[in-house]
Amino acid sequence: MAKKLKWYEKSTDVDEVIRVSAKYGHGIDDVKDWILSKLHLGPAYYPKDITSEHPERFFISEIVREKIFMQFRNEVPYACQVNVINYQTRPNAKDFIQVEIVVEKNTQKIILIGKDGKALKLLATASRLDIEDFFAEKSFLGGGSEGERELETR
Repeated sequence: MAKKLKWYEKSTDVDEVIRVSAKYGHGIDDVKDWILSKLHLGPAYYPKDITSEHPERFFISEIVREKIFMQFRNEVPYACQVNVINYQTRPNAKDFIQVEIVVEKNTQKIILIGKDGKALKLLATASRLDIEDFFAEKSFLGGGSEGERELETR
């Protein structure tokens, strides 16, 4: 390893060579420190209370998509689409969110729903918990036009 590091330092035009192990997590703090040392302070482009230029619906759909990929891995393709049909913030009540998931094939719909709707319920619960954590507000996550199902695939 020492020979490779010396060769790399001599053969390339880099500021610094930092040893990192993805397997054991060694050197991660060194990389973070190096990155921070290279950043320069500049003007703020947004007020401090603005976290992104994207609307809330974008984050909701991305959270649900992430949970789909984490839960179903290779069973559901990356071509699935999550649409936020309705998003209502309600004072003194949980935010109301309606979501639909669009997949390419009926077999993928069956996989998403699972036996007795268990996979869909697990997906909805994981999504709702992350949405609540992200927005720091309690929410009700429903699907499509049917209020009894937590998510609906079409």
